[in-house]
Amino acid sequence: MAGTSFAERTETRLDNAERLCAAHGSRLTDLRRQVLGLVLEAARPVGAYDLLDGLRADKKGAAPPTVYRALDFLLEEGLIHKIERLSAFVGCTHALDGSHTEAGHPHAAQFLICTGCGQVTELDDHGILHALIDATRHIGFTVRHSTVEAEGLCAACRDVATA
Repeated sequence: MAGTSFAERTETRLDNAERLCAAHGSRLTDLRRQVLGLVLEAARPVGAYDLLDGLRADKKGAAPPTVYRALDFLLEEGLIHKIERLSAFVGCTHALDGSHTEAGHPHAAQFLICTGCGQVTELDDHGILHALIDATRHIGFTVRHSTVEAEGLCAACRDVATA
């Protein structure tokens, strides 16, 4: 989309996303790329209507279904995560930076949500995933996707609270 420019790191991640989509036989359209860029550049998890506002800077007629279709695609491709607790979205930096390490296994997404400042940190701890897979295997359940959301205080907010 003309007029949209992102930071160099974001552009690199967007280029990686384009390659990942092509490898899956899908296409990162200009609109999807712009939505992903807005998610990646947000300082905190971003909601659909905030994304819509960002889109309208370049695309005046953008409507909620436009954003939701783009978000659905990005979720399906594993390029973003939805933080259910916040009803907001974050980029999957592990996928976009090429640091997924276990092909053929579900992505081990865990999120630490700071209730003090709202910062969300993504972990990719395969030990947690393997514990879940082992626990569910005993009852005949196969894990295909797992997201863990833990609330607490980040180090900075914890230090302020104990000062």
